[in-house]
Amino acid sequence: MGERSKSMANSLDGKQRCFGNKPGQKFYADYHDHEWGIPVHEEHKLFEMLTLEGAQAGLSWETILKKRDGYRLAFHQFDPAAVATMTDEALEALRDNPSIVRNRLKIYSARKNARVFLEIQTEFGSFDAYLWGFVNGQPMIGHWQTFEAVPVTTPESDALSKDLKKRGMSFVGSTIIYAYMQAIGMVNDHLVECWCYSQQEPE
Repeated sequence: MGERSKSMANSLDGKQRCFGNKPGQKFYADYHDHEWGIPVHEEHKLFEMLTLEGAQAGLSWETILKKRDGYRLAFHQFDPAAVATMTDEALEALRDNPSIVRNRLKIYSARKNARVFLEIQTEFGSFDAYLWGFVNGQPMIGHWQTFEAVPVTTPESDALSKDLKKRGMSFVGSTIIYAYMQAIGMVNDHLVECWCYSQQEPE
């Protein structure tokens, strides 16, 4: 996630979470509990989170999650093959769509990144195989006591970011990519006090 709260508090259901504890944030708590830090291997979901993380640059992750359904409609349910063939006219029309972030560079990057995504699929058999190779196929588990201790980049995110840029993707800086790795479970950075930490630790 792009921004971090400075403290962990109990939510209305009594569970300590890394984020999503405030009133009116049930959708955010659901994302925290059921998605963040959980390994993802499905291709469309990997493309979805890559696109959303890029859109988040300079904004809050909460804002992007609220627009998630709008993004799904705008970008063909995140089918990379469909997004890769979107016309300039279709992309320009999205600049008038209030359901997404109407930044021209971010909108056009979805198509550019989709094309690179497809090239990687062809080269590696799947985008999943390519991605998880950067962590040797296993999630990296953090054991952090505080939000301040959680890194915003790592050597792994640096390497993945550098390679994606070399291949032609945009909005894939190391900070964005580390947040992406957290989102798709390549990294599990739930704090030790978070209820999800104990749930996802081996017995």
